[in-house]
Amino acid sequence: MSASPTQRPSPAYSWLLSSLTPPLLCTLIGCDVLLVGLVQVGQASEEVFRGDRLPLLPLPSPPQDNN
Repeated sequence: MSASPTQRPSPAYSWLLSSLTPPLLCTLIGCDVLLVGLVQVGQASEEVFRGDRLPLLPLPSPPQDNN
């Protein structure tokens, strides 16, 4: 038997749906915040390892032969 469009779902389904909606919304918002945070961390790490910000390291001079 299929339910008619005007028939309301049972209270158990309504209660289940209403109790699962806030955790789902919090999860979606949390994932969005996590994504933004990870992108910012990635951009910050790129800035740290960019070449113009790194110090110049002194290169050792090659050994000289006295022949």
